[in-house]
Parts: sequence; C-alpha cells; structure tokens
Amino acid sequence: MLLDLFKAVVLGTVEGLTEYLPVSSTGHLLLLERFFGFDDDAFGKTFVVLIQLGSILAILSIYFGRLWRIALALPHDPQARRFVLGVLIAFLPAAVIGALAHGIIKGVLFNPWIVCAALIAGGAVLLWVDKMALQPRYEDATAFSLPMYLGIGLFQCLAMIPGVSRSGATIVSAMLLGADKRSAAEFSFFLAMPTLAGAFAYDLYKSWAMMDAGNVLIVFAGFVTSFVAGFIVVKSFLDYVSSHGFALFAWWRIVVGALGLIGLAIVG
Repeated sequence: MLLDLFKAVVLGTVEGLTEYLPVSSTGHLLLLERFFGFDDDAFGKTFVVLIQLGSILAILSIYFGRLWRIALALPHDPQARRFVLGVLIAFLPAAVIGALAHGIIKGVLFNPWIVCAALIAGGAVLLWVDKMALQPRYEDATAFSLPMYLGIGLFQCLAMIPGVSRSGATIVSAMLLGADKRSAAEFSFFLAMPTLAGAFAYDLYKSWAMMDAGNVLIVFAGFVTSFVAGFIVVKSFLDYVSSHGFALFAWWRIVVGALGLIGLAIVG
C-alpha cells in the first residue's frame, strides 16, 4: 500500500505539472508507468485519467471568479454567450471522436514508442512556431471568432495521440489562427475544463467496478498532489510564455522523447 501511495503521489505531481504545459501529461505518465508498473494493472490504466480531477479543480479554483462573471453576464451580454458557445464548439470534436474511438485510442495508441516519437515531433513544431513572425489579431481568449474556436477544437483531436499534448495542440493552433501567446495559452485553460471533465466522467463510469477502498485512497493521494502542482503551474505559466515563449518546453519534449527511445531500445 505504501509503495502504491508513493507511486500515486509521483504520478499526481507529474500530472499536475504537465497537464497545462505543452509537453503532454499523458505521454509523461505513460513513460513513468513503465518504471512504476501501473501499466500491468487494469486499474492503473484508468488512474492517469482519474487523477486529472485534481488538475480540473485547480484551474476552476483559479478562474472561478471570471467564470462566475461570465455566467452572470449570459442573459444580457452577447459576447459572453458567444464565448460559451465557442468553448462548446471547440469541445465537441474531441468529445465525439473520443467517445467513438475510445477503445482504439486506449488499446493501440497508448504505446511508449508512439509517445516518444510524438514528444520529439511536437517539440520540433513548438520550436518552429516559436520562431515564426506571427501577427496576432486576438489578445483576448473570450473574443475569438466562432470558426477559430472550431479550428482549435479540430486541432485538439490530435492530442488523442499520447505525446502530442492537448495544451500544445490547442496553443499552437490558436497562435496559427491569430491569437497571441497569452490568449492562446489562456483559451487552452478554458477548453481544458470541459475536455478533462468529460474524460474523467467517461473513465470513471468505465472503471467504477474496479474502485475498491484501497484504490480510492490511491486516487485521492494522486488527486491532492495533482491539484497542488496544477495550481502552481496555472498561476505562473501565462506570464512565463508571454515573455519567454515555448523553447524550454520544446527542448524538454525532445530530450525526454529521445531518452525514452534510447531506453526502449535498450530494455524493451
């Protein structure tokens, strides 16, 4: 039990630290599972999604005031209604494809070789976008056009490949479609709320039969550490990328992916 709790704390911390960074939390967790052995356990395959609840609540706690103001403005503010509609439009593609292809995604794509290749490729894309002379048209995540919200949502579907990164796909697509770095990252936060909540609810439904008292304690430990780590990241990420860009995260992805490929080639 103590060893399982230690694993949960480590995985929860990694989940919280990487969920909102463009480095792929799922990819990092899958690689860590190779060392911790969660991938040999049916419950462990779902644990990585269940602990996302901590990350969800972390971002909700930070953005609660702003979300509440948007909710209160819905009856009389067309911009607030358009933003909520935009989030739903961006959320739907991944929700539909994720539900229809859930078995294929979990059974085929959750592969460490795919993860490492996607980490390296995603790092190269981040470096490329970071060096582009983009001319942003939007500086407010709540003011994107509806077609732009849809485009971001379609790009988010790429993150169903572990290692691509949900936040990376949404941030890069938002920037290519006209957002500045800060608003692109912030919309990635907003879109994460329904996306992660939907994934959590679906996997909780699928794995409910495996949730015994011991597993609940393990998930709770991962949840707490995920919440704390996620809170810290969300609080600091926007300011960092606004002034420093994504090079740090791009090189991190490339190094982790390369080391992963070397490790897999040596130990299998």
